[in-house]
Amino acid sequence: MPDISVGAQIFDLAFHPNRPLVFTGLLTGHVKAFGYDEQGNHEPKFSLRPSKKSCRTLASSEDGARLWAAGKAKAIHTIDVGTGEVMETRAGAHDTPINRMKRLLPNLLASGDDEGVIKLWDPRKPDAVRRYTHHFDFISDFMWLDDKKQLVATSGDGTLSVMDVRSKKMEPVAQSEDQEDELLSILPIKGGQKVVVGTQLGILSIFNRKSGWGDCVDRIPGHPQSIDALCAIPSHYPNAHSTILTGSSDGLLRAVQLLPTKLLGVVADHGEFPIERIAVDMNGEGRWVGSAGHEEVLKLTDLKEVFEDGGDEDEDEDGREDEEFDEGDVAVGGNQVSIEESGGALKPTTSDPAEEEDEDEEVREAEQPTSDEEAAEEPHKRKRKKEKDPLNATKRRKGKNELEAEPSFFADL
Repeated sequence: MPDISVGAQIFDLAFHPNRPLVFTGLLTGHVKAFGYDEQGNHEPKFSLRPSKKSCRTLASSEDGARLWAAGKAKAIHTIDVGTGEVMETRAGAHDTPINRMKRLLPNLLASGDDEGVIKLWDPRKPDAVRRYTHHFDFISDFMWLDDKKQLVATSGDGTLSVMDVRSKKMEPVAQSEDQEDELLSILPIKGGQKVVVGTQLGILSIFNRKSGWGDCVDRIPGHPQSIDALCAIPSHYPNAHSTILTGSSDGLLRAVQLLPTKLLGVVADHGEFPIERIAVDMNGEGRWVGSAGHEEVLKLTDLKEVFEDGGDEDEDEDGREDEEFDEGDVAVGGNQVSIEESGGALKPTTSDPAEEEDEDEEVREAEQPTSDEEAAEEPHKRKRKKEKDPLNATKRRKGKNELEAEPSFFADL
């Protein structure tokens, strides 16, 4: 489908739950709606400007009849989708700009602002029904656990928190340890038993609900820049329970399979513009994925072309993406981490003389330096190895007779 030009930077996008209709919130404060069809044609439906300040977040009601918009003006606007007009405005809903919203239940809406304050709203009541203040930095994303009726929030303060909306207590039931990184996006996988979180350093952190929310159980590097958006693929595709879409600051929308980790390919390319938001239409079960960056256009990509076309085309796409990962090595915790393809799976790799010795002794002997340069480099490599996060486990073999010696030792022989 051709790109949909909206005339300003897009901060958020939302799809109608059961109609081919997409909404965009813009830097100028406008909210614009566009209709589209299976052939890739699109047309504008309505455009309004509830506020002169930027519209950062959108949320649709369960039936799609209403759309909530909020942003820098600190107000929440209720828009009638049928008429394209503002039905209600809650001025001063937050004391600071609102950064994220999510509909939890038919009559329950969550909002989070730049100072970490989270509020729960009943659209039928004028004031917030809950207010949480345990975060001290911006709220980046929300996730709803319907089985427990719990709201999970990620924050720029490096923690995520879990709130039981049925409880009257104004405190979370659980909060993670400081992950020492900004948490930017969150998504359930494996049928909701595990949760993946995107971070500023380009690492996907995996939380296991059975193990508690205190700390992540796995960390998957590989993205060269921050992971600002996460999205699930429709459930009818193979391995949908463990395959996600990631939007990164490098402008690439990727399809990634987790546990085991495998890069499936690039879904969309925004060039040099960071991807801020991604979403799949028809309540997450549709054909089109929308992605928005900073280039003032909305991209709608056909998922059928990505996941249903087989053969050499998919292999070529995987090859191109592997090259992209190779060129964008990531420094994580002092390590230079690269991603290489091994049997279709992605794994962290580093250069290790001991590993080369086990793999090919002849090559090692031919290429082994005899100068002091190797001895100078050896402590530097070991320093990076020591700082590597133990959760980024790879199969490594160390030489049994490996010695650490000063250059002067060899000079005297």
